[in-house]
Amino acid sequence: MGKNTYLYIYSVLLLAGGVLFSACGADKNMKKAEKYLALGEYYDAATEFKQAYRKTPAKERERRGQIAQKMARCYEKVNQSQAAIAAYRNAIRYKQATADDRLHFARQLLKNGEYKNAVEEFTMVLDSMPNDILAKNGLVSAKNAPEWKKEGSRYTVKKMDIFNSRRADYSPMLLGDQFEYLYFSSTRNDAQGDELSGITGTKPGDIFFSQKDDKGKWSKPEAVTGGLNTDYDEGAGAFTPDGKTMYLTQCPVDPSYPRFAQIVKSARSDAAWGKATEVKISNDTLSSYAHPAVSPDGEWLYFCSDMPGGKGGLDIWRIRLSGNSMGGVENLGDPINTPGDEMFPAFRPNGDFYFSSDGHPGMGGLDIFIAKVDPVTKRYVLEHPGYPLNSQADDFGMTFEGPYNRGYFCSNRGNGRGWDHIFSFENPEIVQAIKGWVYEIDGYELPAAQVHLVGDDGTNTKLSVLSDGSFTYVVTPGVSYVLLGTCKGYLNHKEELKVEKADESEEYVLQFPLASITAPVLIDNIFYDFDKATLRPESTQALDELVELLNENPNVTIELSAHCDYKGSSAYNKGLAQRRAESVVNYLIEHGIAQDRLSPVGYGKEKPKTIRKKNVTKYPWLKEGDVLTEEYIKNLDEEKQEICNQLNRRTEFIVLRTTYGMFDEQGNLKNTPKPKTQEKEPLEEEEFDFIVE
Repeated sequence: MGKNTYLYIYSVLLLAGGVLFSACGADKNMKKAEKYLALGEYYDAATEFKQAYRKTPAKERERRGQIAQKMARCYEKVNQSQAAIAAYRNAIRYKQATADDRLHFARQLLKNGEYKNAVEEFTMVLDSMPNDILAKNGLVSAKNAPEWKKEGSRYTVKKMDIFNSRRADYSPMLLGDQFEYLYFSSTRNDAQGDELSGITGTKPGDIFFSQKDDKGKWSKPEAVTGGLNTDYDEGAGAFTPDGKTMYLTQCPVDPSYPRFAQIVKSARSDAAWGKATEVKISNDTLSSYAHPAVSPDGEWLYFCSDMPGGKGGLDIWRIRLSGNSMGGVENLGDPINTPGDEMFPAFRPNGDFYFSSDGHPGMGGLDIFIAKVDPVTKRYVLEHPGYPLNSQADDFGMTFEGPYNRGYFCSNRGNGRGWDHIFSFENPEIVQAIKGWVYEIDGYELPAAQVHLVGDDGTNTKLSVLSDGSFTYVVTPGVSYVLLGTCKGYLNHKEELKVEKADESEEYVLQFPLASITAPVLIDNIFYDFDKATLRPESTQALDELVELLNENPNVTIELSAHCDYKGSSAYNKGLAQRRAESVVNYLIEHGIAQDRLSPVGYGKEKPKTIRKKNVTKYPWLKEGDVLTEEYIKNLDEEKQEICNQLNRRTEFIVLRTTYGMFDEQGNLKNTPKPKTQEKEPLEEEEFDFIVE
C-alpha cells in the first residue's frame, strides 16, 4: 500500500467523521430550535435552525427544505423579511413548501416592496387556494401599491431621531394638558434587566418618556420610574382619558411555559407610575391579550387577541370598563377583522378608530386603517390613508395631539433588521376648535369644573376640564354655541360663539373666570377720580362684565364693598369708601340689575387685604395668607409699602345669597323643574339656569 493510497483512505475516513459530527451537531441544534419554537422564542429558534441548516449536507434536500421552512417562519415572526424571503426560497427550491408557505412567502415579498414578484406568487397561490381572502387581498395590494405610493397623500412624515435608538422604539403615547409628555416602548440598552429576549434577540422592552419644554424641544428619553418597568417586556400601551391610568402589554417569562402576552394597568401618583397589576380579560390562559386602547369616553377597553371565536390570526376585541369590574368580551367582527392580523387599536379624540392590519389590501406589512361610523347604518366604514403614512413595511401605533390630525406613530420602514422607530405625522386638514380655560376669577385653574355646551345644531354636551382647567372641543362651521362654565362653590360664567367657515385651521380661545361664592372677589380695573367717588370712564369695561356676571347668575345677591389704604382718618376713609361703593351700585342699577340684589358697603381701612396665591406670583416677597395691616406695611421698604397700599385700595364683592327670586311668598319654588323627557329648543336660556351649590 503506497503513501498515496493511505492518504486517500485517511481523508475519506476524516470526511465521513466530519459528516457524522455535523449531522450530530445539526440534531442538537434542531432539538434546541424546536424547544425555543414551542416557547415562542423565535429569535433563538431561528438562530438554531440556521445552524442546523448549515450543518445539514446539501444532498439531504428534503431535510434542508424542512429546516428552511421552519427558519422562514421564525424570521417572519421577528420581522426580518429579507432573511425570511431567502429561507422560503430555499424551502421552495427543495420542494418542501406547502401552498400556505407560498402564501407566507408572497406576503413577505409584499412587505419587502417586491411587488412584481409578489403578483406572480399570489397568482400562483390562488390557483390552488382560489377562495383564500389573504391571497386575494394580497394580489390587490401588490397590483395597486405602486400606484398608491405614486399618488401620495396630504400626510407629511418625519423620523424623530430624538426618540429613537439603535434598537426598537415603538407605540408612542402623548400625555399632558399640553401634550408635553411622550411615552413609548423601547428595547434600547438602557432598558431594565441584563438578559436578552429569546423572542426578539434584544433586551426586554421598557416604557420610556420624553418631555417637551416651552420652546417645543423634546428632552432625551428616560426610563419611567416608580415600579412600572420590570425585567419582563413592557410595551404597547394607552392612557385613560383622565391620564391617571396606563394600560399596557406585559410578557411574563417562564422557562418552561409558552410566552403569552397579558394586559396590565398602572396608576399614576404625581409624576410616578406604580407597579402594574394584571387586567383579567377572561379565564382563557392559553391566549394572548395585548395592545390596549381606551375609548374617548372611557367606557371601553379595546385590545387584540388570538383567543377562540375570532376570524383568524390576531383580532381586535373590546370589553366594557365599569368601575373595578369588566363586562363581556366582544369581537369587532366585519369590516375590522380579517383572517390576517389586526393590531394596535387607537382612537382620535373625535371618535375615529385607528388600527393596523396585514389582512386588508394595503402597501405591505401592517398598514394603518381608519374606521369611521356611518351615521345611517351605524357600521364602520374603512379608509386607507395612503402613502407616506403607510409604507411597504409595518406602520402602527398612532397617538394624536388633541383634536388635530397630527402626532406620532411608528414604522420599521427602511430598517433591514426590522427595528421599529418613531415618526411624526401631520395631515393639514381644516380643524376649528374651542380652546377654553376655566379658572377662579382671582386665582388659578379649577380642574373640578365642567363646561356645558349647547349648539343650535342640536349639540348638548358636558365637557370636563384637564388638570390645568383647560378643555378643547371641535366645532362645526355655521353653528352658534353657548357655553357655560360651572364649578361647585363658584358662580357660572357664559360665553357665546358663532363659528364661521374658515379656509385654514382655527382655534377660538375662550376664558371662563368663575367668581367664588365663599370669598371676596376683586373687581379689577375700577378707577375713581382722586379723593372722589366719581367713576372714571376706563372703569366701564369691568363694570359691564360685572353686569353680565349678575345677569348670568340671576339668583345671586351680593355685597359690593369699597376699601381704602390706612392713610387719613377712619371716618373720612369709611365715608369715601361708602360713596364709592354706592357709585358702583348705581351703575349696576342703571344697567338693569335689581336694587334689592345689591348691598353697597364702604369699609374704609377696616378690612385690609388678605394675600392670595395669585398675588404671590406677581409679588414673590409676599406670602399667601398675609394680611396687609398698617403695622405689616410699615415694616416694608418704601416701594413695597406703595404696592401694598395699592392692593388695599380695591373694590370687591361677596355673594350673600344664591336663592334670590327662586321662591314665592309661601316659600314654594317658583319654577319647578320640567320632566327630562320634554323637548326644548337648543339655545333656550333655561338650559343654563343652574342653581349654584
